[in-house]
Amino acid sequence: MSQRKFSRKTGPRRALLRNLVTSLFIAERIETTETRAKEVNRIAEKMVSLAKRGDLHARRQALAYMLDEDAVTKLFEKIGPRYEGRDGGFTRIIKKGPRRGDAAPMVFLELV
Repeated sequence: MSQRKFSRKTGPRRALLRNLVTSLFIAERIETTETRAKEVNRIAEKMVSLAKRGDLHARRQALAYMLDEDAVTKLFEKIGPRYEGRDGGFTRIIKKGPRRGDAAPMVFLELV
């Protein structure tokens, strides 16, 4: 499975994605570029699936990826049970329009 590189080396790219995923679960809605949102979307879907499982191993896997323990707690106690009857499609991308400075396509990424 290929992954977008965002003109960054591995460490900074992983840090960027981890920050965005953590912010998504804290705020439940973030504004970012379209390509970043598509990449974060893949990871966020997997994290919600872990939260739906809800066991200790799943929680540790989420803690290993996300940066904030409070975000993991919120994910497992509030967000996971919310999607119990849903098999997928936990996030939604809403197009916003081009960014003023460089005309990059901006979107909102939010939990459904």
